[in-house]
Amino acid sequence: MAEKSKVLVIGGTGYIGKFIVEASAKSGHPTFALVRESTLSSPAKAGIVEGFKSLGVNLVHGDIYDQESLLSVIKQVDVVISAVGQAQLADQDRIVVAIKAAGNIKRFLPSEFGNDVDRVHAVDPAKTAFAIKAKIRRLVEAEGIPYTYVASNFFAGYFLPTLSQPGATAPPRDKVVILGDGNVKAVFNKEDDIGTYTIKAVDDPRTLNKILYIKPPANTYSFNDLVSLWERKIGKTLERVYVPEEQVLKNIQEAAVPLNVILAISHSVFVKGDQTNFEIEPSFGVEASELYPDVKYTTVDQYLDQFV
Repeated sequence: MAEKSKVLVIGGTGYIGKFIVEASAKSGHPTFALVRESTLSSPAKAGIVEGFKSLGVNLVHGDIYDQESLLSVIKQVDVVISAVGQAQLADQDRIVVAIKAAGNIKRFLPSEFGNDVDRVHAVDPAKTAFAIKAKIRRLVEAEGIPYTYVASNFFAGYFLPTLSQPGATAPPRDKVVILGDGNVKAVFNKEDDIGTYTIKAVDDPRTLNKILYIKPPANTYSFNDLVSLWERKIGKTLERVYVPEEQVLKNIQEAAVPLNVILAISHSVFVKGDQTNFEIEPSFGVEASELYPDVKYTTVDQYLDQFV
């Protein structure tokens, strides 16, 4: 067995980052998490940090705005995974500079974990966010840094507990609002599985300079099919309210942050079909559940059982 790469996760205590750190440590990679001083003293993050320690994760103090700390930790690892949040996406150019200076990194995975930003038909504010990610991709490629981009599609934990109903705290039991005609397919993946697939890819030659799409067949559903599945589980038929595209666009323009962002991403996925309206060509991409059939991922069907 080849030795497992040393993995650094930047943004490891964030929403998706913590699942990636955990998957890395559990699969036997020497794992490093770059953490800010403020994170270590934050009561909200204490549980995550303790969890990392119990898994043997190396907590490294620093952040992407301190080039010295960043460069020194990058020199100690083989793979860098960025899971920074929306506010720091553009500042990943600092990570790229440090990777280039270090000269030892075998793979960089920038913060993606959503739609494939090179194949979207989004409106603002989502359009701008996707463009920032695309710009980082171009920078990575221009610098000749080996990469894998992870297009994980939707986080199940974000959309499925409410069936994507803004402001709801549980899945609907009487009426459901559906953007567009409800026939466009989207992909919903459990966050642990996204972490697992991401780590599987870091040492895999098949994912080098490719987009890893996490698109398992059992997690690919149209909104109408999702509602039908939920109806079968609760033994009840819901009233379906369809919102035509013109109205969706109007709602995006009138909504405040963060609702406008959520609506714009939902428009990209549920109306434009940006997660499923193209074929994955071997020239640019590979699909995770095909590459790693041994991963027992949680299906949408199984995921929804907890809410019945």
